[in-house]
Amino acid sequence: MLVAAQPFRKEIDAFKKQDSLQMPATRAILFVGSSSFTKWTDVQDYFPGYPIINRGFGGSSLPDLIRYANEIIIPYQPKQIIIYCGENDMADAWGKVTPDSVLARFQTLMSIIRKQFRKVPVVFISIKPSPSRWKMEADFVRANELVKAYLRKQRKTRFLDVHNAMLLPDGSVNPELFIKDNLHMNAQGYAIWQKIIAPVLKR
Repeated sequence: MLVAAQPFRKEIDAFKKQDSLQMPATRAILFVGSSSFTKWTDVQDYFPGYPIINRGFGGSSLPDLIRYANEIIIPYQPKQIIIYCGENDMADAWGKVTPDSVLARFQTLMSIIRKQFRKVPVVFISIKPSPSRWKMEADFVRANELVKAYLRKQRKTRFLDVHNAMLLPDGSVNPELFIKDNLHMNAQGYAIWQKIIAPVLKR
């Protein structure tokens, strides 16, 4: 009987092959999550002077980060972990994966991280708005609220709100921050993220 391949196994194996050729230095800042990180291919240019490892893999959700934590988080011994994930959880199964489910999944991921790294700062970047997923906006906002409230009670954690910074004064999402698919960001969008993330990065 054929065993189904694990989702994103190719992407994870590509990271491992890359590491086998040149393992990143420990004590770097680890960016891990979904396509908003995957497509931030020049992230190092946005944060000069900070050693960054980018382990975003497009389409991933929190269960994928949980599944592969021992391969794409733990081995790097990071000095700080920056997470962007949760958006695809709801988008892939809207109505079935609720904001409460996103919180529960994130709490599971945090428990895995904290078993290994009790004192490493963890930063959660809020779920962003986008024109293509605007119908899910209320769920995204609620998930952000739940994660923010949870992290407020956790040590060495931060919640960064990029969501509201990407809205226009009338409360709608700014379409000029996105590429043609109206889901992924262009340089203008990443510039907003840079301004919000840079002040919390650890030297």
